Amino acid sequence: MATAGRRRRVLMIVQNLPVPLDRRVWLECQALAAQGYEVSVICPKGPGDPAFQEIDGIHIYQYAPAREAKGVLGFALEFAYSWLRTAVLSVRVWGRHGFDVIQACNPPDTYWLLARFWRLRGVRFVFDQHDLNPELYLSRFGTPTGIAGRWQLGGLVRLERSTYRTADRVISTNGSYKRVAERRGNLDAARVTVVRSGPDTTVMRPIYPDPSIRDGASHLLAYIGIMGPQDGVENILAVMHELVHVRGRTGIRAVMLGFGDCLESLTLESTQRGLDDHVVFTGRVGPDQIAHYLSSADLGLGPDLNTPLNNVSTMNKTMEYMAYGLVPVSFDLIETRVSAGDTGVYVPSGDIGAFADAIESLLDDPDRRIELALRARERVATELDWRPQAQEYVGVFHDLMGNVPDETAWPYAPRPPRLRGARDALGVDLEDATELRRFLRDRTTLTPKN
Repeated sequence: MATAGRRRRVLMIVQNLPVPLDRRVWLECQALAAQGYEVSVICPKGPGDPAFQEIDGIHIYQYAPAREAKGVLGFALEFAYSWLRTAVLSVRVWGRHGFDVIQACNPPDTYWLLARFWRLRGVRFVFDQHDLNPELYLSRFGTPTGIAGRWQLGGLVRLERSTYRTADRVISTNGSYKRVAERRGNLDAARVTVVRSGPDTTVMRPIYPDPSIRDGASHLLAYIGIMGPQDGVENILAVMHELVHVRGRTGIRAVMLGFGDCLESLTLESTQRGLDDHVVFTGRVGPDQIAHYLSSADLGLGPDLNTPLNNVSTMNKTMEYMAYGLVPVSFDLIETRVSAGDTGVYVPSGDIGAFADAIESLLDDPDRRIELALRARERVATELDWRPQAQEYVGVFHDLMGNVPDETAWPYAPRPPRLRGARDALGVDLEDATELRRFLRDRTTLTPKN
């Protein structure tokens, strides 16, 4: 059991996504709560979100997000606005619930200053590094040649360094990020813990989906994730143009799950390419919609190009595809290979023809597709599942605060049935090998067995 009398209160700070929409952060919140921590969150509002809500005992404080940033000044104003709103809300959280540890999730790397303020009250600081912001800059703008560009890149490096120096512990999403923290942050390896963004495969699992999702399409391709300048989603439109208009595969449809700065321009490009009958943009979706769409699809798409950031970043969508029994088809990236191993199909970065070839090959060879899908599901459930990652994650807080794990509670014990998703009634029996193979071959015409 956890040590009696120990302080066990954590404040999460997230700026780039609302919670619980940010699936990694929400899984972290749930892992801490299961171990007896009182968790509060400060994040921006999503559409229709209230200023405060409590979900599963987790206190979520939300502020109206800043307007879409444009240019260096716009981003600076956005960061300043979000920082000030977060600082004010942190005082409110302190008065209502208190907190002993702040966990800040980047981007941006600006909350070290707030952490230093709260350190005066004895609060510890954990940096959960989701992105490498200097690499993000290089990926979007290239190596700077002018004074202004070098100043901007140097500023990002200094902000990251200040965050490293302030943090009591750093959480990295993979080994590549850990090496950066140790090298660029000059951190001892013991202060940096790898916590991969593995899916909870007891919840993310194939279900019998709504058959109307395919709407007559013979094959469905899926993308899930943010649609920003660095995410390469426009490459999917180029691949679909190749498949539909060049190769005549008119029975294929792609569903694009998510939102981001580029959603409007991507929608316009889809229309210009004559793909409106073959590409569906869903916008923001919840867990139930994700389960139905990914359970309906044949393949999962990873359009991220090989850039300084993407090459060393873990793509959550890759493992989510695998959890639903989808073969991930991606441009060849170091960390994507770490995630999918030999269950994924990789093509040279930016080669649209090779990407289309890989899709056609898998769609035309269902036996190979099913074998890869089975191995993908097995790999993600046995090697990449969130439960062992959650143990590593809560271990950071146990060590930092001198707490002893509660071995009878999740993630050290199996997840209680009451915490499982409501979709279980539609779940495919993963222990029935014959049924699972049948489902992976034909995802729309099957119905749950009585």
